[in-house]
Amino acid sequence: MEYDVNSALSLISRIHTQTAEFSNKMLAGHNFVSSHGFILFLLAENTEMSMGEIARKINRNKSTTTVLIRKLIDEKLVQVIPSKTDSRKKLISLTSEGKKYNNFTSQISSKLLSICYSNFSADEKKTLLELLKKMSLNLELAGNR
Repeated sequence: MEYDVNSALSLISRIHTQTAEFSNKMLAGHNFVSSHGFILFLLAENTEMSMGEIARKINRNKSTTTVLIRKLIDEKLVQVIPSKTDSRKKLISLTSEGKKYNNFTSQISSKLLSICYSNFSADEKKTLLELLKKMSLNLELAGNR
């Protein structure tokens, strides 16, 4: 397919699908999908997060996020802990098994990034990131109107 500036979103969507397919293929046999790996990555970066925070970061609704988290709890990769500041609030954090598994998913992410950025200069990577951030911000602002 030929792409032009008017089909950029179609190309972004295609890349999203391709990266999810790659991740899911690498996770085959582990009974997880790419969203599970993203949640583990977020928890490795943030130590503990609320269900709402995770839902926003992975761009899923709370009920879908709950199902994803429940699977990770069942696999003993994450745990629910009470908030230290608000007894009504529950937080999600990695277990020691989750930290180990996160190392595995990090290797998948590194491989995917290596493939995606193959033949890119450092400047091209920076430019791509800045342009995508700008596009994301435009959509965010439009959604808040």
